[in-house]
Amino acid sequence: MSLIKDKIDPDNLPKHVAVIMDGNGRWAKSRGEERTFGHRNAINAVRNAINACNEIHIPYLTLYTFSSENWNRPAEEVNTLMNLLVETLLLEAEEIFSKGLRMHVIGNLEKLPPLVKDQLNRVVELTKENTKGNLVLAISYGSQNEILNAVKNISEDVKEGKIDAADIDEKLFENYLYTKDFPPVDLLIRTSGEIRISNFLLWQIAYAELQFLDVLWPDFTKDIFFQCIVDYQNKERRFGKTGEQIKIQ
Repeated sequence: MSLIKDKIDPDNLPKHVAVIMDGNGRWAKSRGEERTFGHRNAINAVRNAINACNEIHIPYLTLYTFSSENWNRPAEEVNTLMNLLVETLLLEAEEIFSKGLRMHVIGNLEKLPPLVKDQLNRVVELTKENTKGNLVLAISYGSQNEILNAVKNISEDVKEGKIDAADIDEKLFENYLYTKDFPPVDLLIRTSGEIRISNFLLWQIAYAELQFLDVLWPDFTKDIFFQCIVDYQNKERRFGKTGEQIKIQ
């Protein structure tokens, strides 16, 4: 049993953890292999993150699976990522279902190949009644585009008289985002040592704790995830208030 896991306070868990899974290419390069080798060897890390969340009952896990900017990568790498996504869904669908997890997909899915969309829809449909946790895959996702689309849709609804401009606030705006049915992100983890957000959930991480790890994604383990939770629990989340205000609440 993990000694790190034993340090976790079950009454102080984040509701929503998001992960930027970075470092596959460098992991492969360090082994004299092509970038695609890193992507194929990242599946265990994905399983580790999902299983860790499931074990300690974190209700929402969002994985940055493929960004809108990733379409600009070499065609061979994009094709490998798309094929790998389909293969992984075929292999993991039954386990995701058996764990009681519900899968969601966010992003500009119209750009995806038909086979990928079909497989994603199949797993989403298969798991739609599950209630033990939520696995959110951000695919062909870019946060700036998500926010712009929300603004355009709100503008249309104002023009059509469906909403009043005076009623626009944070809560209403959130109802136009892909993540409208999910809680805000409490903890964002990024692997590979890079310290940037990369156009990921910019609105949703407004008050999230950010952890940047010097570990490449294929080396990510459950114990690393558990340590992130321990570190999260050791921080005082103030949401713009002072420490003194938080203590007397």
